[in-house]
Amino acid sequence: MNQNPFANMPPVVKNILIICILAFLGTWVLENQFSLPVSQKLGLAYIESSNFEPYQFISHIFMHADFTHLLFNMFAFWMFGRILEQVWGSKRFFIYFIVTGLGAAFLHTFVQWFEFMPVKNAVVAYIQNPNFNDFERLVTEYFPSYYDQIYVKNLKSWESLSNDSFYAQQSIVFAQDLLDFKFSTITVGASGAVFGVLLAFGMLFPNTELMLLFPPIPIKAKYFVIGYGVLELYLGFANNAGDNVAHFAHLGGMLFGFILIKFWKKK
Repeated sequence: MNQNPFANMPPVVKNILIICILAFLGTWVLENQFSLPVSQKLGLAYIESSNFEPYQFISHIFMHADFTHLLFNMFAFWMFGRILEQVWGSKRFFIYFIVTGLGAAFLHTFVQWFEFMPVKNAVVAYIQNPNFNDFERLVTEYFPSYYDQIYVKNLKSWESLSNDSFYAQQSIVFAQDLLDFKFSTITVGASGAVFGVLLAFGMLFPNTELMLLFPPIPIKAKYFVIGYGVLELYLGFANNAGDNVAHFAHLGGMLFGFILIKFWKKK
C-alpha cells in the first residue's frame, strides 16, 4: 500500500510546498494559455517601477521562474525545513520563514536601489541637456548590451547631424525606455527564505554531516553554511545581476535568519 508522501510532513512545510507548486502551475497556465502577466503582478518589482505593489514582498516568495528553480528550492526546503518545524513548532517556523523571505526581499531591494540610483541620476541629467557625446557615453557606461541596437537606430545618423533636434528627442525617449526596462526587473522565488532555513539548520545542528552531490563528500552543516554564505557574498559583488541570480537576496535571508535566531535565544 502506497503511503501519502504528505502524510507525515509537518503542516507549514506541507502547505508552503503545495502553495508554491500550485502557484507555479497556475502561472504557467495563465501566462501560456491566456497571456496574463501573472509574474509581472506577483513577482517583486523594483520599488520605483510602475509595476511595483507592496504585496509583492510576500507574493514573490511563492513564485518561481521555471521547474528547475522550483525543484531545487522545494527540495532543500523540504529536507531542512521539516526538521526545523519539528524542533521549533509550526508557529515559530512559519514566522521564521516569512521573516527570512521578507529580509531577503529588503536586502535585495536595497542593493537594487544602490545600483540603480547612479543610472537614474545619469538619465535625469542627460534629459536636461541631450547631446550626441553624452548619449553615447550614457549608453556605453550603463547599457552596453544595447549599444549596437541603439547605434543603428539613432547614434549612426545623429553622429553626422550632431545638432539635429529630432535625434536629440529620440535619444531622450531611448534613455527613458532603457531606464524603465532596467526598473522592470522581476524577482521571484523562495530562495532567500530557503537560505534562511539552511542557516538555521547549520546553527541548530552544526556537526550534522551532509553529503554533497558535487563532489560526493561529507561535510559538517556549519562548514557547508559558512561556505555557501561566502560563495554568495563573492558572487554578489563579483557578478551581481550578471547571472540573473539574486545573490544578495540569499544573503538577506541568511542575515535576517541569524538576527532572528539570536533574538529568540536572548528571549
